[in-house]
Amino acid sequence: MNQQTLIALLTTSVVLLACTPTVKVEAPDEPITINLNVKIEHEIRVKVDRELDTLFDEDNGLF
Repeated sequence: MNQQTLIALLTTSVVLLACTPTVKVEAPDEPITINLNVKIEHEIRVKVDRELDTLFDEDNGLF
């Protein structure tokens, strides 16, 4: 190999090694929070709907 080819290969290998991706796995700074308001709201709505159904079934003359 001549000197120019060797320099080109060396330069190419340095550039390729410098561009390798790195993956960092770090713990988050803030704690993870899970919002369960949707489920609680759903349970409340189901309970209210059931209570209203029983109320309307008992008093048919309301409406």
